[in-house]
Amino acid sequence: MEKRSLKERLKNEYLGQSFAALCGILIILITISIIVFIASKGIRIFVNDGYSVSEFLFKNNWNPNKGALPSFGALAFILGSTLVSMGAVIISAPIAIALAIFVNVISSKFGKKIIKPSLEILVGIPSVVYGWVGISVLVPFIKGNLGGMGFSLLAGVLVLALMILPTIATLSIDAIKTIPESHIEASYGLGATRWQTIYRVIIPGAKSGILTGVVLGIARAFGEALAVQMVIGNTVKIPDSIFSSMATLTSIITMDMANTVGGTAWNDALWTLALILLVISFVFILIVRMIERRSEV
Repeated sequence: MEKRSLKERLKNEYLGQSFAALCGILIILITISIIVFIASKGIRIFVNDGYSVSEFLFKNNWNPNKGALPSFGALAFILGSTLVSMGAVIISAPIAIALAIFVNVISSKFGKKIIKPSLEILVGIPSVVYGWVGISVLVPFIKGNLGGMGFSLLAGVLVLALMILPTIATLSIDAIKTIPESHIEASYGLGATRWQTIYRVIIPGAKSGILTGVVLGIARAFGEALAVQMVIGNTVKIPDSIFSSMATLTSIITMDMANTVGGTAWNDALWTLALILLVISFVFILIVRMIERRSEV
């Protein structure tokens, strides 16, 4: 076998390996830098300003303009993000799973030609468009038919449910595709109907992939800012009904960050909210990893 010259090896092997390694190291450094930067900013409210962690997380008294004694209880925003995200997942997850079953089991031809392209279109729509449609159509509908101001928890849940539907549906479709055809045929061979096969064989077999899609959908819901901000009313309070206005972690950050001065307690508190979002993202990533490990066992 003819040996390649050093120049050829540098060109074909070492250069590519070095570039791939450099990209990997760069991604790691960027990730670490973001974590360190947000964490260093996020702890200032506790270290420099002497604010209590328990008061920040568990009190609903956000009032940064209170003169010499501002208060930064973020419970309303944490609950707001949780309620709107969980509400969106409760609506979108069953629809997404049903779409995945339809595409793979019931009518794959129609699903591939119509449903999958429709999901791809929904993914590509900018969030501001979802928010604008929510303001123009959904908010007036809620106000005129269900009561309240229209800007509400319900409006945020419905808009967000539509936005995360493609994420959950796409991952669920891919998960169901991994079910061996032999398992499905064996179920039919034992006399099971199509619906019995779906809920006794297909859904349990694709459970890990479907759960991964649901968790990633929740993660996206927590991080969504613009569309939700446009329809929820942005009132600093804990909602007392689905027709009540509210605020989320992302909405208060986007609204207040430009109105604060760096180094002030108000600015530090907003960085702490960003740190909470970062921690929530890490939690969802860990949950996804746990689901993947359980599926491999």
